[in-house]
Amino acid sequence: MRFRKTAMSLIVAVMVAASVFAQGVTETQSAVSAYTTDASPKYVFMFIGDGMSSPQTNAAQVYNGNNVSGAIELEKLTFTQFPVVGLQYTQDSTSFCPDSASTATSLSSGFKTHSGVIGMGVDKVTAGETIAEKVKQQLGWKVGIISSVTLNHATPAAYYAHIASRNDYYEIGEQMAASGFDYFAGGSLLENDGDALYGVLEDVGYTVTSDRDTILSLNADSGKVYAVSPELQDDGAMKYALDMDDDDITLAEFVRKGIDVLYNEKGFFLMCEGGKIDWAGHANDAVANISDTIALDEAVEVALEFAFQHPDETLIIVTGDHETGGMTIGYAATGYDTAFDIMKNQKMSFVAFDEYVANEKAAGTFDFDRLMEMVEDEFGLTAPGTDNDVPALVMNEYEYARLQKAYEDDRSGNTDGYEESLLYGGYNPISITLTHIINNKAGIGWTSYAHTGLPVPVYAFGEGAEVFGGAYDNTEVAKKLFALCDVE
Repeated sequence: MRFRKTAMSLIVAVMVAASVFAQGVTETQSAVSAYTTDASPKYVFMFIGDGMSSPQTNAAQVYNGNNVSGAIELEKLTFTQFPVVGLQYTQDSTSFCPDSASTATSLSSGFKTHSGVIGMGVDKVTAGETIAEKVKQQLGWKVGIISSVTLNHATPAAYYAHIASRNDYYEIGEQMAASGFDYFAGGSLLENDGDALYGVLEDVGYTVTSDRDTILSLNADSGKVYAVSPELQDDGAMKYALDMDDDDITLAEFVRKGIDVLYNEKGFFLMCEGGKIDWAGHANDAVANISDTIALDEAVEVALEFAFQHPDETLIIVTGDHETGGMTIGYAATGYDTAFDIMKNQKMSFVAFDEYVANEKAAGTFDFDRLMEMVEDEFGLTAPGTDNDVPALVMNEYEYARLQKAYEDDRSGNTDGYEESLLYGGYNPISITLTHIINNKAGIGWTSYAHTGLPVPVYAFGEGAEVFGGAYDNTEVAKKLFALCDVE
């Protein structure tokens, strides 16, 4: 975080220079129109926090901030201090609670479509052209796509693929290879036919590597490359930031390597998705969600460092595609209080804890007493009436009974009833009950295991940033980029 404080002083200077926002609506509108005509970014960074809206970003700021009563203060993320903030509405053509395929299509191509459809119109036939495709074909820019989840998942795919079903992973992978984009990085590939897609990529000239040293040595002479994270987790994604160690390649490092590969005098477009923000939101794991939001912010810092070196040529946009989980800062049982500090006792994500439980079961060492030892070690939570250095982490009788029920339901497989579907959302009963307990104690609530219809902020910095102020439909994000980049 050392870079953040220096970066912020420079952002403040930019904010002062951009004082047109204090001169009234008419002047602001004129300035925006002028910027649309005159601005010409040559290096464009698009960061998408999948499932990330204001609750997720502010939860990260509270988590990092001062939680001491009487001295409450946020530690702001880098991108929340950008001088321009807008708001985009996320509904697609079929729902006010859209999915990533349709919303990423709107962000990349500028039109609405059905949930589940990538890069095609409402008719599921007409294919649009994405901002990434336009700048490569019309301007000769290099293009990079990074994601912490699989690279043929909905959001990254929406920048290079056109297909009626987001689940046609093999076909999406073939379109990935045909895109000719210069840099793919992050998670692996979801596919229906073994490792065949890697061969498809190699056949058209991509170097596919998961070797850490090779990835960290990539540069402008590396050619077309797909850098797969050496350490993968659930379904081929990168690890949650919470579960990473010093040997893991972070999202920020993949962005830094992307710059090394893509930098040229013509220009480049780099999209980076924090995809596991969404996955943690689905599972209602606030600590994993917050950690990956912070990881995305650290990736933004790398782009900002580049922007300071190219101040009149760089545009950075940070937004989400939709909100996931219905996260709230505030919970019925805590009233007006929050206690985010206690969440720092959670040492691993729900996925890592599920694996821990599975290993204990396989070893024949798992029972409720063993579970409680694991819970204390990895979450800090203890049974009612026990001594705990953090009294707030002592479960009350209601919370303890919830955990006991989750243990019994996991053992019996009782997860399909209506009550159980609301309690567990299809996730492991034990891990999701634990995250709910510690989240609720901290003052975080959830309304869903799915997406919601919350609007999503848009944060912008650099050349042409002013056009992203105001409130607008998500399709306007792409259209503003088309105009700024002067592509048709």
